[in-house]
Amino acid sequence: MLGVLALSMLVSACSQPGAAPSPSGAAEGGEAAAPGTGGSAIGFIFVGTKDDHGYNQAAYIGSEAVEQAFPDMKVLRSENVPETAEAERVMEQMIKNGAKIIFPTSYGHLEPSLNVAKRHPDVAFFHQGGLKTADNLGTYFGTIWEPNYLAGVTAAQMSKTGKLGFIVSVPIPQVLLNVNAFQLGAQSVNPDATTSVVFTGSWCDPGQQANAANSLIDAGADVLGQHQDCTKTVIETAERRGVMSVGYHTDASALAPEGWLTGSVWNWSDLFVDMTRTAIDGSFKGSIYDGKYRGMLKDDVVQLTDFGASVPEDVRTYVLEQKQAIIDGTLHPFAGPVKDQEGNVKIEEGAEPDAEELEATDYLVEGVIGSIPK
Repeated sequence: MLGVLALSMLVSACSQPGAAPSPSGAAEGGEAAAPGTGGSAIGFIFVGTKDDHGYNQAAYIGSEAVEQAFPDMKVLRSENVPETAEAERVMEQMIKNGAKIIFPTSYGHLEPSLNVAKRHPDVAFFHQGGLKTADNLGTYFGTIWEPNYLAGVTAAQMSKTGKLGFIVSVPIPQVLLNVNAFQLGAQSVNPDATTSVVFTGSWCDPGQQANAANSLIDAGADVLGQHQDCTKTVIETAERRGVMSVGYHTDASALAPEGWLTGSVWNWSDLFVDMTRTAIDGSFKGSIYDGKYRGMLKDDVVQLTDFGASVPEDVRTYVLEQKQAIIDGTLHPFAGPVKDQEGNVKIEEGAEPDAEELEATDYLVEGVIGSIPK
């Protein structure tokens, strides 16, 4: 209800001709307050709903941790905020309601956030998954491709056909990176394994997801993975059709008691609390959060879920050994050579690209079936 109320108030305010937000935060004498200090509220905007069994639910759980850690601060939340100028209006209203810290949690919220951040230098913005920063806007994400690699290892060992399916949204670097990690993990234990990818063109379209899942299963895929915001449809379709699934964003194993293998998920709670505390303390500038922060498997920001009941002990043991090797730094999922679908070397032999290099991914690796939409 808060998001709805905020939007309705904002529509009324913005209907006045010539109304425009002015820069805020200048203290007496013209000195701007440190980003994130002096507010009475913390704002979170979500592109979907808090119960999507996926991306938004993971972020919402993180917002609840912030609410518990800072009981004297009001937590403002707005769900189903589109990746348009509407996001600017929602954030402006949150700032009017006392927010000096805002978490825009969707990739497409970045440009609206940059616009609002420019107008409000005293507000600290923590944007999820972005590739640009500003003086008062940092981005954070995690190397979710690490557990996705492990999910691919698990999937290939459990698959009887060697045909895996992956349902994704749009071809941004992080999406392509997850497909590639899954395939490379599968290939590490079964060189003949393939991953067929379907782009739905949407972060959450259950109808498109069901069509994609059924088409992949009809083509022989016996394990489905995904990079979708809402994960329920793919997992339930796989379960209903008698094939296996790996989850994403949050642990949705309860949806698939027979076919669930494992999942790649976010653990935002401790991170969100630490980012909030950093801003409140006036330490945003110069912190690890005022640029591009990427948490890793070793930081517990990204996690591999528990295994499903059908995964045998030898597979569990092997996957966990691979997980420990990633944590120890003795295994890099994208260690070269890595080739694209046309056989071109994209990562040279012996090279171990860092997160920034990988987040520029614009190709699919060998063994992935399907084309990147233009």
